[in-house]
Amino acid sequence: MGYIKELRKYVGTRPLIMAGSCVIVRNEQGHLLLQKRSDTLDWGTIGGALELGDSFEEAAARELYEEAGLTASGFRFVALLSGQDMYFKYPHGDEIYNVMAVYEAVGVEGEPKVNDDEGLELAYFPLDRPIPGLNPFSQLVLRKAGYL
Repeated sequence: MGYIKELRKYVGTRPLIMAGSCVIVRNEQGHLLLQKRSDTLDWGTIGGALELGDSFEEAAARELYEEAGLTASGFRFVALLSGQDMYFKYPHGDEIYNVMAVYEAVGVEGEPKVNDDEGLELAYFPLDRPIPGLNPFSQLVLRKAGYL
């Protein structure tokens, strides 16, 4: 997240508008892949911010690999989310208003593995019952995108 870190040198923790991608990965049973986040210690979706020059799809592909060690042959657009309820405050104090493109990964290859320091573990969860320890912001994203 070089671009956002660079901006933070000038604006501190003040709210920023942050464009990013969220990647939905489902297994053969339709279960959703989530990561246990290292910052909030709860389960959240895979995704992250665009870097300068990125498309939403390029950010989705990068984040899928960085956070889960997976690649996809493509991405199906699901939703574009923005607005007041897309506000998020990180535990260290940085504030953002997300503009988030939600994609479902198509043709996923590889075995899920923690591939960076943003996640502690990865697991699939069925969508037909409550997900224990689901990050409230990820719950909002999944609900708004029609998965919950």
